[in-house]
Amino acid sequence: MDHENPLDGVIDRSLNYGRHHIDHFLAVANHDSPKVFLDIGAGWGTDLLLARSHNPSAQLHAIELSAEYKKGLHQKGITVHSLNIERDVFPFADESVDVLIANQILEHVKEIFWIFHESTRVLRVGGTFIIGVPNLASLHNRLLLAVGQQPTCLQNHSAHVRGFTKSDILRFLSVCFPRGFHLRKFGGSNFYPFPGFIAKPLAVILPNLAWGIFLMFRKDRAYTKEFLVHPTAHRLETNFHLGNE
Repeated sequence: MDHENPLDGVIDRSLNYGRHHIDHFLAVANHDSPKVFLDIGAGWGTDLLLARSHNPSAQLHAIELSAEYKKGLHQKGITVHSLNIERDVFPFADESVDVLIANQILEHVKEIFWIFHESTRVLRVGGTFIIGVPNLASLHNRLLLAVGQQPTCLQNHSAHVRGFTKSDILRFLSVCFPRGFHLRKFGGSNFYPFPGFIAKPLAVILPNLAWGIFLMFRKDRAYTKEFLVHPTAHRLETNFHLGNE
C-alpha cells in the first residue's frame, strides 16, 4: 500500500509550472509581434494557449510524443510534431520561430547540447526563448543536502536526469554560445514546503530559493552550431548525440 504523503493537500503543485511567469514573459514577447510559437514537450498545450491569449492569430506548434497529449493538442487547434527532441531535427527552417518554450522538460533529458542546438537554430535573432525548470538550489533542496538527503528534483527513481540552477544555466549558455543569449526576465515559483498563500510571496522575495526557476532570454546573434562544437572541443567524456552527419 502507498503511504500518504504528509505534504499532500498543503503544497499547491500547480505553482511548479510557473504559469504566471510564462504569461508575463509572453506578454513582453508580444511587443515584438511574434507569429510562430513552438513548445517542446508541450503536454496539454497550456503555455501555447497563453500565447494565443496574447496573440490570437499566432501559429502554435507543439513537439509532443504522448498519444493522449497529441489528441488534446489537435483538439485545441495546435499543430503537433511527433518526434524525439533528443535525436531528431526540428521540422522548422533556420530562424523561423519567434518564441520557443521549454517548460518542465529539460530536467528530463540527457541530450542537452542537441536540444539547444536545434532550439537555437530555429529561433530567429531577436526571438524569445522561455525556460522553466526545477531549481536544484531551492531552499528545501539545500536543507535536504545538508542532512545527507537527495534533492527532490533529482532522484534516480524519478524521470528527472538533470539538475539546474540559475547560475549554471547562465554559465552553460555563455560557455557554449558566447554573447548568444541575453537574460531579460527571471522569476521563481512555489516554495516548498509552504502552502500557496505563503509560497507565492516567498518566491517573489527569494526567487533563487524557490522550487522552480523561470527565465526569458533573447537571442542576440546568429547561430553557427556552437552547441554541437562544445562537447568535442572540450573532450567531454560522455557520448552525446551531435547529429548524423
